[in-house]
Amino acid sequence: MIYLDAAATAPVRREVLEEMWPLLTTTFGNPSSHHTYGEAAADAFSTARVRLAGMLGCRPSEVIITSGGTEANNLALKGISLASPRGRHIVTSAIEHPAVTEVLAYLRDTHNFRITVLPVSDTGVVAPAALEAVLREDTTLCTVMYANNEMGTVQDVAALAGICRRRGVPFHTDAVQAAGWLPIDVDRLGVSALSLSGHKLGTPKGIGLLYLRSGIRCEPVLHGGGQERGRRSGTENVAGAVGLARALELARGALPAAAADAASARDAFIARILTRVPDALLTGHAEDRLPNLASFCFPGVSGETVLLELERRGVVCSSGSACAAGSSEPSAVLLALGLDEGTALSAVRLSWTQATAREDLEEAADAVIASVLAARSLGAAHGLGHLADT
Repeated sequence: MIYLDAAATAPVRREVLEEMWPLLTTTFGNPSSHHTYGEAAADAFSTARVRLAGMLGCRPSEVIITSGGTEANNLALKGISLASPRGRHIVTSAIEHPAVTEVLAYLRDTHNFRITVLPVSDTGVVAPAALEAVLREDTTLCTVMYANNEMGTVQDVAALAGICRRRGVPFHTDAVQAAGWLPIDVDRLGVSALSLSGHKLGTPKGIGLLYLRSGIRCEPVLHGGGQERGRRSGTENVAGAVGLARALELARGALPAAAADAASARDAFIARILTRVPDALLTGHAEDRLPNLASFCFPGVSGETVLLELERRGVVCSSGSACAAGSSEPSAVLLALGLDEGTALSAVRLSWTQATAREDLEEAADAVIASVLAARSLGAAHGLGHLADT
């Protein structure tokens, strides 16, 4: 079986588990406890934070350990917006993850924030000029994701954050998909806040972080014992933090060579499919995209049917965001690109890790081609060709 759904979750890396193991067995104390076990755990947790800060290019005190990307996004958006708002206006893009869009809907419906949604181009790019045009004196926050999880388009976060910085508006980016493939030095990006999730990098699920620049006020979302300097209460996930540090080190240590190799394999993969399925649509930007993700729409077929055919041929992937799995509605991200509903429902996303072999991608490309042809034959046999036009 060829696993090409790393954008949903990556396999856990052995090196990560090996570094986590002592924290799950011998150094298992509560880091808030004042005894040998607790102090050993606290030391390991503090060291992990220092390692993470070093890779982000920030101070250890600016790293808040969370349970994952969703919590990090919630803390950033709710925390910054409710702590000391300049007003009740937030700017975002039309292609954000539900962990952002649902938080903004909550802030709109419960706290009367006004949300401005920036449109994107047909390749998923946010225009810096469009952002500049909507910022106001009462804009409290802007949030635009670094790299899109469904189509892979990468935003010019440094340019967007620079516009906000000049206007005094905090800028947050969801960098969950970008981490491990793109630079995440927070000073170079110029962001006020940045969210990461470990399970996209090879940790077990349940660990992430929020970078929050010093001086940015943030209302806690979780209240309790006052851990994380009062910003995120709850007994710390020491093993998870150590695993996250190791996973990020492993990913970054292989760059930029791994990203270049993955991008080369990606381009060959895309070309192979587009050559054999001429009406296939590549979604997202052709060049400014994640090196490990290719996404297509195949007009005239159901994306779910293609996925079933692919699994029969030994390839596992998805139709888009795992957080929307099982939904019969077309992707809001693909609709934002200007695609019609029928085309959006034909989406297939394939994503891989640094360990994925080029030969596996070549085999998977042939499987995609065969699966689309099989799905079309099946649709024609059952008179389902009209679905693409509904």
